[in-house]
Amino acid sequence: MGRLFGTDGVRGVANADLTAEMALGLSVAAAHVLAEAGTFEGHRPTAVVGRDPRASGEFLEAAVVAGLASAGVDVLRVGVLPTPAVAFLTGSLGADLGVMLSASHNAMPDNGIKFFARGGHKLADELEDRIESVYEEHRTGAPWDRPTGAGVGRVREYGEGFDRYVEHLLGVLPNRLEGLKVVLDEAHGAAARVSPEAFRRAGAEVVTIGAEPDGLNINDGCGSTHLDLLKAAVLEHGADLGIAHDGDADRCLAVDHTGEEVDGDQILAVLALAMREQSALRSDTVVATVMSNLGFKLAMEREGIRLVQTAVGDRYVLEEMKEHGFALGGEQSGHVIVLDHATTGDGTLTGLLLAARVAGSGRSLRELASVMERLPQVLINVPDVDKSRVKTSAELASAVADAERELGATGRVLLRPSGTEPLVRVMVEAADIEQARSVAGRLADAVKSALG
Repeated sequence: MGRLFGTDGVRGVANADLTAEMALGLSVAAAHVLAEAGTFEGHRPTAVVGRDPRASGEFLEAAVVAGLASAGVDVLRVGVLPTPAVAFLTGSLGADLGVMLSASHNAMPDNGIKFFARGGHKLADELEDRIESVYEEHRTGAPWDRPTGAGVGRVREYGEGFDRYVEHLLGVLPNRLEGLKVVLDEAHGAAARVSPEAFRRAGAEVVTIGAEPDGLNINDGCGSTHLDLLKAAVLEHGADLGIAHDGDADRCLAVDHTGEEVDGDQILAVLALAMREQSALRSDTVVATVMSNLGFKLAMEREGIRLVQTAVGDRYVLEEMKEHGFALGGEQSGHVIVLDHATTGDGTLTGLLLAARVAGSGRSLRELASVMERLPQVLINVPDVDKSRVKTSAELASAVADAERELGATGRVLLRPSGTEPLVRVMVEAADIEQARSVAGRLADAVKSALG
């Protein structure tokens, strides 16, 4: 697997890359590293452990719980809950550590382990590096210092986590959802119970699809990566809008009453204007990545809202928000972070806030989302090239300059080396799809010529 920790914890094929032994060892290592860092000083440590419904989560959860308890950490098992719920409960319960077992939108055979620090925030990179180092050291034979007797951790079920999280979500809403009919696609994932319950308690009439997880069907042709079922259900039921989550419900995409997709950029635009009206958009600023559609940037400029752009990845969005105290940020993929109420992307919270804007404004989601026009966007992956020379190739710089001159103010070019593969991603936006395809094709050829 190379370096174990990626941008979103440790992921791999369960029982092949990510084994029970690894889950146990990483959990013990995390407990020891946090103890060394002083996190547990002066008290008996507690961890919150949750998972999505994947079948492999059952044995991986058992391994994580065993590892933590063997290292002297008391464990609260919250069961199947979304990733943002585990983050919230870690902070709300004053726990020293949170652990979520999920591979998010990945296919069912994958799984992952994500650690949260006290307060429900992502562990610092240096702590992840230290956990990996300690894990490797002990995996090859160095003995652990193990507590005995009353020093071992105790494990108990914490069923109250479900209601505690739902009540938190409802407490954030600026208004109720009476009069709305909403279709929810839960991706047969971690929000299959939580999201419908929250929307119903908020007053909406709810229709659910993808809400019958069996351990094997998570993300299978449904959820935020497969919107066709949701579009059809919205039209069939005459709903006001549809909301789609991914397997661990840290994403939210939407569908308006006509069946048209509303992506993460449009959701950010709608929420930015709503939060500004409520004086909740600090510094009148929203944070997004460089992959956000140019139409989003133009809409924010027109509305007098400042856009700060980061590298691709919700972790970079969150870092920028925390550093400068911004309240709203996210990605085109549907990761939306409302930092006053969540420490990570929260798909259920995002969906509720979007529905609340529809209910409170008396305007359709289609009308609200029309604040921005999505410009046609073409993405081409160019494999087997020297991605390290993207920024230094004079030939490629000349081709990009020519493309930018042709596109003018209503187009954009982005060349991005892949973080994991020997390829370069060519992204072109233009007012016309044919122009976008033409320019992207020429740039892809230029990448092959200059870097091949």
